[in-house]
Amino acid sequence: MIILSLSKKLFFCHFDVMSYLLDKKLISKIATQLKKLREEKGVSQIEVYNETNIHIGRLETGRYNMSVSAISVLCKYFKVKMWEFWRMVEE
Repeated sequence: MIILSLSKKLFFCHFDVMSYLLDKKLISKIATQLKKLREEKGVSQIEVYNETNIHIGRLETGRYNMSVSAISVLCKYFKVKMWEFWRMVEE
């Protein structure tokens, strides 16, 4: 939040940095790869949630920015190294 002071009045200006920084194409690629890994393992979204406490269904929609920590947990769950995951995303 940015606060501007003009002639003794305060004006608040909200600038949503996170939405500005979102790379929707990258998020979509990550979501697609997570879904592919889950399907290859033959598990449901509920099974992933029960074992990781991560709601993979939301991530698979491609509408949510996910943390590196969440991706790391999912990579361990799917037995994929982080660098391999990122390579798959880039292909």
